[in-house]
Amino acid sequence: MDWPLALNWIRDNSLTVVAVVITVVLIYHYVIERDRAVKLSKKYRHSIFEAQSRIFLSATQYLISGNKDLAIKEFLNAVDLNRETIDTYFALGGLFRSNGEIEKAIAIHRSLIARESISEATRLMALKELAVDFDKGGFVDKAIETYKDVLKINRDQHDVIQALCRIYEDTEDWDQAYNYRIMLSKVGHENQSETISHILVQKAKAQFEKGSFRQAMEDLDDAFRFSPSVSAKILRLKLHLIQGQMEDANMLLMELLKEHPMFSSFLFVSLDELHKGAPQPGEYAQRLDTLKRTFLDMQDGDLMSAPSVVLSKIRLLKANERPQEAFELLDRWMKNHGQSDVLKMEYIKLLIAVGKGEEALVQTQQLLNTLSGSLTRHYCSQCGYNSDDIFWRCPQCHNWETIQFRWKV
Repeated sequence: MDWPLALNWIRDNSLTVVAVVITVVLIYHYVIERDRAVKLSKKYRHSIFEAQSRIFLSATQYLISGNKDLAIKEFLNAVDLNRETIDTYFALGGLFRSNGEIEKAIAIHRSLIARESISEATRLMALKELAVDFDKGGFVDKAIETYKDVLKINRDQHDVIQALCRIYEDTEDWDQAYNYRIMLSKVGHENQSETISHILVQKAKAQFEKGSFRQAMEDLDDAFRFSPSVSAKILRLKLHLIQGQMEDANMLLMELLKEHPMFSSFLFVSLDELHKGAPQPGEYAQRLDTLKRTFLDMQDGDLMSAPSVVLSKIRLLKANERPQEAFELLDRWMKNHGQSDVLKMEYIKLLIAVGKGEEALVQTQQLLNTLSGSLTRHYCSQCGYNSDDIFWRCPQCHNWETIQFRWKV
């Protein structure tokens, strides 16, 4: 099953889902009330059931029409009619939360937890709902504490562990994020190796920025043991440059380009970033320039067929004030590999830079005839989030290394 699509469907059809749940609860209570040997007369029980039926039906209609406030009002009527109907409280708490009334949701779930007559399973469910209330309300510390209380009762709570992973990753507490991802890998069925690798890279980056390069390398070694992610390789490349290990840096550069040519477009941008913990920035800059020259001198036919690699070379040549070489490289490439709108734009800029203004005007006119108003962008392959910035963890769906490149204009 495609879980991201399923979750998106549930989110888009939340009111329908709630309506179905309420209907199931209604049927359940009908069966329970029918078979339970209560001391009330049969006629009185039927009158309560009929009244609740009307209330639930009315609440369901309000939910389907999108009127949460009136649905909440109907549920409150149901609670007044029969305060022993636990599921009504859960439905009401969920509605308050989805309506942004977090304090009321918290009060309802706390009242359930405080009851002496409920089962431990119901108490656990109420505790989970309370944790979600705190989470949705932005009470991060209370959410963490309550999620952990749930795990003390039952450690095999996949959704609770996943919530803690998300919180710790959002707050950049990488030690705890690592611990709970390990826990998630034990109770879940999804491979967490790649995500754990990214978390260890973030730990290594924090050590890197503090100047603790030995500890950063140890964390990176751990990251590679889980999964040799792109972010791990880029950070290791930086460490090779800082430590003057140029042979290792050149080998890793070639490995990155061959395995992940699309990432070459921001590989050197990442390497150009100055980190506050980097010692002797002058030496680092010199080594990086040497690495760039190695890249520019590469004549690998397979690599040079990748548009992103060519674009990276062109931009480096332009940065080094070598526009004529950049123009000749791009001119040859476009004749042998066809054209893309992104490279066509670079081509026009280079025509202007080398003094071919008339030809640039002709090429610009041709480009404008096909221009559809879009540019090269990054996007998330899981949720479609768009950004011009580089992201290893999607800010929207929180998945790791889902970044993709859209080559269009």
